[in-house]
Amino acid sequence: MNRRTARSGTEPRTPARGAPVHHPRTPAPGTRTTRSAAALLLAVAAALTGCDRGSSSDSGDSPATADGCPAVRARAEDAVGRAERTDVPWNGPTTGPRAVAGRTLVFVAQTMTNPGVAGAADGVREAARVIGWNVRVIDGGGTPAGIQAAMSEALALRPSGIVIGGFDPNSTSQQVARANAADIPLVGWHAVASPGPSRQPPLFTNVTTRVEEVARFSAQWVIADSDGNAGVVVFTDASIPFAKHKSELIRKELATCRGVRLLSYENIPIPDASSRTPREVSSLLSRFQDRWTHSVAINDLYFADAAPAFRAAGRKGSGPPFNIGAGDGDPSAFQRIDSRQYQAATVPEPLSLQGWQIVDEFNRAFSGSPASGYVAPVHITTADNSEGATTWNPSGYQEAYRKIWGR
Repeated sequence: MNRRTARSGTEPRTPARGAPVHHPRTPAPGTRTTRSAAALLLAVAAALTGCDRGSSSDSGDSPATADGCPAVRARAEDAVGRAERTDVPWNGPTTGPRAVAGRTLVFVAQTMTNPGVAGAADGVREAARVIGWNVRVIDGGGTPAGIQAAMSEALALRPSGIVIGGFDPNSTSQQVARANAADIPLVGWHAVASPGPSRQPPLFTNVTTRVEEVARFSAQWVIADSDGNAGVVVFTDASIPFAKHKSELIRKELATCRGVRLLSYENIPIPDASSRTPREVSSLLSRFQDRWTHSVAINDLYFADAAPAFRAAGRKGSGPPFNIGAGDGDPSAFQRIDSRQYQAATVPEPLSLQGWQIVDEFNRAFSGSPASGYVAPVHITTADNSEGATTWNPSGYQEAYRKIWGR
């Protein structure tokens, strides 16, 4: 039975709300379900130019493509099958400096309404308790002025290190320069496009999966799931360079399949998502109707905000459109996927692991050691491989870091 088949004739259950419950599980080999002959229509994918803040782009009508893109689809199916595996062992660092005592970190968050940022912050708090450090989180509120104020407040606390949590360090260049002058190491989470150390802006390291892989796998999932025939809407936040870059890569990969057509490129800033997404989705449903078969969003939260509009339009939670989040894999996204409520898949960041990695990277910085160079693998979660979990992390990371730190 694939994800489009209802559960034994019962209605999908409603996702639980409130504090996430983390379910321990033993990784088992992931399976690739047989893709059913896919949806409707649609034609030649055109590379579109970027849209201004809050706008959308409609590529118009064209005839359906019967054969999709067989070669591209075959490669996509193979890649997606590998990414859906759950038996992913720890392949990160196993050696490093012992824990340095008595340090304080400040996590400056782009906005704590972004579940990915909040999840990474929780991971930092958890790891800091293990290593014996103090952590303070300061919420930038999602605005340039708020983030600059949060960075200034962080500097005033004279911490041992500062986390750049999900925003462009160049937007706080004065505060970054002051941190460097004071020898306060900076570690980014989704702060720049690439993982690892950064000279400009100056970061000891940046913790993230490879955005190219996240974008490619999310687009390949659409190609594979639709058998190479889809009408797609992409949701992004162009005010965040990292997110904009991700969405540009997504639509570039979608364009490799001539049967996949980009219907609209929706630029909705994350702080505005709860108010604007329902209106935009209602408009898109009216405009495209059954031509809209799939969606990709740079963050899962867009689908939480879209659900009321889909529901009001009489759309079933199990789709179409079939929606995949290209990050960040927060617990509510897993709940929507498992209960088939307006989200079919996510490419989750291993948020807890990344919080632990951030703490380990600071420990290396405090010890005069280089950054670890570790980059977490990319994974795709669906209802068929989630096993009831509300997060995804490779197994063994906590044990590995405890051993390194001597904790």
